[in-house]
Amino acid sequence: MTVPNAQHEATVELEDSLEEVQAYFEVRGWSDGLPFIPPTRERVARLIGHLGRDADEVVCSLAPRNGEATVERVAANAVMAGCRPEDFPIVVTAVEAVAAPELNLNAMQSTTHPTAIMILVNGPVADKLGINSGPGCLGPGWRANMAIGRAMRLVLLNIGGGSPGDGDRATQGSPAKIGFCLAENQLESPWEPYHVEHGFGRDDSVVTVIACEGPHNIQDHFSISGSGVLATVAGALGQAGSNNIMFSTGFPVVAFGPEHAHQVAVSGYSKADVKRFLWEHGRFPLHRLSAEWLEDGRVAARVESITGSADAVPITSKPENIQVIVAGGPGKHSCWMPTFGGDTRPVMRKLER
Repeated sequence: MTVPNAQHEATVELEDSLEEVQAYFEVRGWSDGLPFIPPTRERVARLIGHLGRDADEVVCSLAPRNGEATVERVAANAVMAGCRPEDFPIVVTAVEAVAAPELNLNAMQSTTHPTAIMILVNGPVADKLGINSGPGCLGPGWRANMAIGRAMRLVLLNIGGGSPGDGDRATQGSPAKIGFCLAENQLESPWEPYHVEHGFGRDDSVVTVIACEGPHNIQDHFSISGSGVLATVAGALGQAGSNNIMFSTGFPVVAFGPEHAHQVAVSGYSKADVKRFLWEHGRFPLHRLSAEWLEDGRVAARVESITGSADAVPITSKPENIQVIVAGGPGKHSCWMPTFGGDTRPVMRKLER
């Protein structure tokens, strides 16, 4: 079996045995620990052919190793993850996006924080590829979600050098680092879609990458008003320990389940109103921070410069920084994803094909 190296263009000849390939890759640190599809020359060529770009073209370089992400190398990792040829353009677009300076991949790959790369897909391509936006969209059972998200992680591991305990210094890591991809549930959203909010056309297919933690569930089965739901969500955001609270910066993501979103919207809240409410109420009382934090003095000074008061720590420096989407199916649940803080920003790219 001829298999392209997941890190380099050179190929290796292995026994035609799935077990042999798995063992060979695992020993060399080219695997995420799960079984994978061997990236044979033929399988890799199918993905490259669908993309229509030269195999040797350098898509970008990826930190912290500054590895050159050629089309062929990205394709080899996408094959390993289980991507179909039609999934590959999204993978390449997402890889291009994570290399943007504003995402700050070097810090995201090498931090002790459990930050992962969330891939959010908007527009017609989500339905075309079957990227789940409804029930269980952040869980198992959907090939496109899992394969695209896993392809990103394998690329970051094999090309970027984000190996656990080496390039990736995360203290505990996160299951979100295995694969983290979903589509926004535009049909169930009472507000304009995320990509339209940010200046793209409704019929554009857009890929967004956000460096953030895995989802933190927010349940509210009792509130029957929009303000009640928002009060619960704000309470969940106002927790000690997140980078957003501790540094009052960043672009935290709030994913409203459709039922919560409709409760909020029918009460008259626009998306801008939601962000303002969460920013004003999703705060952590300053006096509840540890004595060491308070003794520093910079925390209170920063909070006062943002809010005019040193009573409570806001989740970020301004309401517009809160990223609001709608995702999921029936049930009175939402979730939020804290981010690394102000050292990273979401990056959006239009899918060209």
